[in-house]
Amino acid sequence: MPGYFFAFWGAVFAGLAVVFGAFGAHALKNTLDAYSLSIWEKAVFYQVIHALALLLLPLYAEQIGARATSFTGGLFIAGIFLFSGSLYILAFTGKKYFGAITPVGGVAFIIAWGWLAVSLMKSAMAS
Repeated sequence: MPGYFFAFWGAVFAGLAVVFGAFGAHALKNTLDAYSLSIWEKAVFYQVIHALALLLLPLYAEQIGARATSFTGGLFIAGIFLFSGSLYILAFTGKKYFGAITPVGGVAFIIAWGWLAVSLMKSAMAS
C-alpha cells in the first residue's frame, strides 16, 4: 500500500500549506518585504501543487506499480522539503545561500513528474 502512505503525506503537506499560507498572509505581511513575501508565496504554491500530486498518486499506484509509486512519491516529498523548505527559510531569514538548495528540489520535482509520465505511458502501452 505505498500509495496510501503518499496520500497521507499529501494531506499533511496540504494542511501545512494552508497554515503556512495564512501565516505568510497575516503574521509575516508586516515583517517581510514584498520580495521575501513573494518567495514565501511561491513556496506555498509549489507545496500545494505537490501535496495534491501525492494525494492523487494512489489512483495510479496499481497501474504503475509499487516501485514507480514509491520513487515518484519519494521525489515529490524530497522536492517539497528541498524546494519549498529552502524558500521558506530564505524568505524568513534572508540568507541567500538557502536559495542554492532550491534547484535541487526543483530537479526532484522534474524527475518525479517525468518518472510518473513514463510509468503511465508504459502502463497504457501494456494494456
